[in-house]
Amino acid sequence: MSDIDLSTNYMGLQLAHPIVPSAGPLTHRLDRIKRLEDAGAPAVILASLFEEQIEQESLILDHYLSYGTETFAEALSYFPDLGRYSVGPEEYLELICAAKEQTSIPIIASLNGVSGGGWTEYAAKIEQAGADALELNIYYIATDPNITSAQVEQRYLDVLTQVKHNVHIPVAVKIGPFFSAMSNMARRLCDAGANALVLFNRFYQPDLDIEALEVVPHLVLSNSDELRLPLRWVAILYGRVKCALALSTGVHTRDDVLKGIMAGATIVTLTSELLLHGAGRINQLVREIREWMEQHEYISVAQMRGSLSQRAVANPDAFERANYMKVLQSWRPEPSALVSKLRR
Repeated sequence: MSDIDLSTNYMGLQLAHPIVPSAGPLTHRLDRIKRLEDAGAPAVILASLFEEQIEQESLILDHYLSYGTETFAEALSYFPDLGRYSVGPEEYLELICAAKEQTSIPIIASLNGVSGGGWTEYAAKIEQAGADALELNIYYIATDPNITSAQVEQRYLDVLTQVKHNVHIPVAVKIGPFFSAMSNMARRLCDAGANALVLFNRFYQPDLDIEALEVVPHLVLSNSDELRLPLRWVAILYGRVKCALALSTGVHTRDDVLKGIMAGATIVTLTSELLLHGAGRINQLVREIREWMEQHEYISVAQMRGSLSQRAVANPDAFERANYMKVLQSWRPEPSALVSKLRR
């Protein structure tokens, strides 16, 4: 078992294994980052620093937060109180410095934004603070019916280009799945300089309070069923784009990790599973994966990566269409229900 190689290289960062804690509540404080390292994390992705936090004093932000609020008083509740964030821009830089000084694992910072502008220059400060890489989380939903898909795509490319102009460290781009031509967008992001794509950003759906007449946040932790969407796209893109692929959302079990790697992911990221079961879950998953690989005679993660991708398929479109038809025809009634029907 000791000969099994679980290591992986993500954007030039050599990692002991591919299970990486993603940006979230477990990675916004130094004590928690150290705890994750002690639990076997090969790297951590820091909680996101938001564009709004960097530019909260700007007139542009003030305009967008206040526009239309004179019409509906509850509209102010749609937006978070930026003063409640415990980690501001300067504290974020201090967190990076402290994490680099007090841990021995790669520290991947995270910037979350949607527009071009001065906030993208902050990436240079993140690099100077010692971050080994940067995850650019572009969380954008186009609600204006006058905005075209081409404009949305160009916004992503422009933000990436501006950030890449300001740093020399590797940059991963975390995106959502809502593109009409996902494969083309992935290629364009890689061509624009992305060192990795993180699939996918988990869009949180708000709820409506019909008594208070308010839009309210509604956070539900992920489950393994959510793995299938990013798994599908990692398998489609593996070998067809020149940047690394990271799978995000729905990673909870040993099998989830193995599926992600076999689809073509360089790393898999997780938060919900660690929130549910603690940081020690990382080492447990590593042991389970090592045991499975020994039983199935795999000697390395590299050997396994992409073995279930679509790279070997001559026509992926036809493959997807055939699979779609097969799924629709695969439903069968439960045996007990069928027997009951026959008895009638």
